[in-house]
Amino acid sequence: MHSAEENETTLGDVLAGLNSAQKEAVTAGDAPLLIVAGAGTGKTTTLAHRVAFHIANGVDPRRILLLTFTRRAAQQMTRRVDAIMRRLQGDAARLSAGSAVWGGTFHAIGARLLRLHGPSIGLDPGFTILDRGDAEDLMGVVRAKMALARTDRRFPQKGTCVDIYSRAVNSQLPLADVLRTAFPWCMEHEEDLRRLCGAYVERKIGSGVLDYDDILLYWLALMEDPATGAEVRRRFERVLVDEYQDTNALQARIVQALRPDGTGVTVVGDDAQAIYSFRAADVRNILEFPGMFPDVQVMPLEQNYRSVQPILDATNRVIAAAAERHDKTLWTSREGGERPAVVTCSDEDEQSDYIVRRVLELRESGLHLKDQAVLFRAAHHSLPLELELQRRNIPYHKYGGLKFTETAHVKDLTALLRLAENPRDASASLRVLTLLPGVGPATAQRLMDALAEANGDFMAWADLPSPTPAAKSAWGSLVPLMLDLTRPDTMDLTAQVHAAREVYTPLMERRYDNGNARSRDLEQIERLAARFDSRLALLADIALDPPSWTEDLAGPPVLDEDYLVLSTMHSAKGLEWDAVYIIHAADGNIPSDMATGSVEEIDEERRLFYVACTRAKDWLYVCFPLRYYTSPWNHTDAHGYAQITRFITDDARDGFRDEMASPSTAATRAEDPAAVSLAGREALQERLRAMWA
Repeated sequence: MHSAEENETTLGDVLAGLNSAQKEAVTAGDAPLLIVAGAGTGKTTTLAHRVAFHIANGVDPRRILLLTFTRRAAQQMTRRVDAIMRRLQGDAARLSAGSAVWGGTFHAIGARLLRLHGPSIGLDPGFTILDRGDAEDLMGVVRAKMALARTDRRFPQKGTCVDIYSRAVNSQLPLADVLRTAFPWCMEHEEDLRRLCGAYVERKIGSGVLDYDDILLYWLALMEDPATGAEVRRRFERVLVDEYQDTNALQARIVQALRPDGTGVTVVGDDAQAIYSFRAADVRNILEFPGMFPDVQVMPLEQNYRSVQPILDATNRVIAAAAERHDKTLWTSREGGERPAVVTCSDEDEQSDYIVRRVLELRESGLHLKDQAVLFRAAHHSLPLELELQRRNIPYHKYGGLKFTETAHVKDLTALLRLAENPRDASASLRVLTLLPGVGPATAQRLMDALAEANGDFMAWADLPSPTPAAKSAWGSLVPLMLDLTRPDTMDLTAQVHAAREVYTPLMERRYDNGNARSRDLEQIERLAARFDSRLALLADIALDPPSWTEDLAGPPVLDEDYLVLSTMHSAKGLEWDAVYIIHAADGNIPSDMATGSVEEIDEERRLFYVACTRAKDWLYVCFPLRYYTSPWNHTDAHGYAQITRFITDDARDGFRDEMASPSTAATRAEDPAAVSLAGREALQERLRAMWA
């Protein structure tokens, strides 16, 4: 054990690089602590130092739980902890203290605890995890079986049904309330949706599978079980939560259940950056945290290390209009900087032209394209700009698109592995069987029933003939594969994935185009398998922390050394660029006309605009097209005038300078208006006289 006094000198050296507010937060006592960390104020640095401070003062790193929203954030945090601990005096075992911390996403930590403690609440620790696509497929099967897909009425599609189910679980609200507030067009189907969600739950239980929401539900059930809950609580002495403003009601209850009196709890977040209510995140968690536990300490971080002061002055004014917030005023010691600009454009084409001209001007002054970003509320807002960038041969990358593990061929291969791991997994077996030529849902169900009657023994399939004549060859390969995969001791995990690839590749080539690129994706999974000790661990990793892309899906390579970044505002959170351009800052786009039904929705849109503005380090341009055409692609003259976003209030406008997008307009405005007016009038009068001379 190392006391604070023993480490005072070395800890003082380590903490010397922090500002006074960060240092106060890092060294705070064990009372529950809320660190309100404004944009760019060193949140990650502060949290990593607090973890290291706990370890340096004798807390066993294995008894520290660090909850984040991405695995990358957890890994970054623990690496920083290790780096900090290397600077402190101590034995060699402490050098990897950060790695010993229980760090990860809520879902990854929940799955890990359920593997350990699940049997105490009746959960088979061998459960498999459905990703979002698998959950939709299973919901679709149940929906069809209940005859809810009739064509005489518009019942919600399977994806919407999963959204409704997930929102109800994560918000911990009754179905009726969820439908009324988030899915009003589905209210007439309340009773059928209630029956559907119940049947979906039963199907998951019968199949031995959990979806993302179940992981949190079962984790809370663990905590509410008297014996198991006490055992889990004894496991953790400190609980730290990153991005607390993004937690939902279920996650907040889990945090409270982990440390009921709040001792040792530290949460870090910024209510001004709460922008994920569509995922059931609840800003009230961070706003009301001071009332969750007794004697909560609230410490704001206000010194910004990202933006120049004029940008902070403007963004402080923008967020000041929020109905509810934790008070803080961001400031910086950086000197200089120009006021951000509100750029008035005549229309979308002029907006695109302005963006391109300004981007190239900054590039010629030495700022790389990669250091500049164009942000927008909705993905389609960037289409006119993309056309202009293509016309001028300016490379760009747009954030978004289909995730690697959502591609059909990757889901097919993982379905084979999931079925081998859990023969009761209905969605996996349905996906695998319908890959076979001529096999539809009815035939697949018959084969699934035979497997269930044999308690998951694939010998039941070996005794059956090919389900269809066209499937004879594939069936002859699939059944031996499943028998081999259920005897994993005969080959290691990499060999299992390779065997599955060999059987699947002919089916993939028959079913999909672009076979070479898809095959390279599957090779990636085979290489990934070498990192895992078990098939279950590999499948959990792919489901809980899927990669966003693989280079094979990128299409023709861009050989340019640089590219402009295009991104939605949501995708930009946590990132930063030297220059930021926000486009379509007109009411109806920002805020979206779909999110103005309540004060809460408008406030979230305000926070989203604030997040976009605070991504800028040195230059910020907010572009506002004055005119929108009703049919831009048909080039008609029908148009309307827009109003600038309501978030640039009269008070906020004082933090911005006005700029006109058109150079000619700007030049005219710079001249003496009286002289321009007189010269123009005289010229016109001479033309009129000349007509009749």
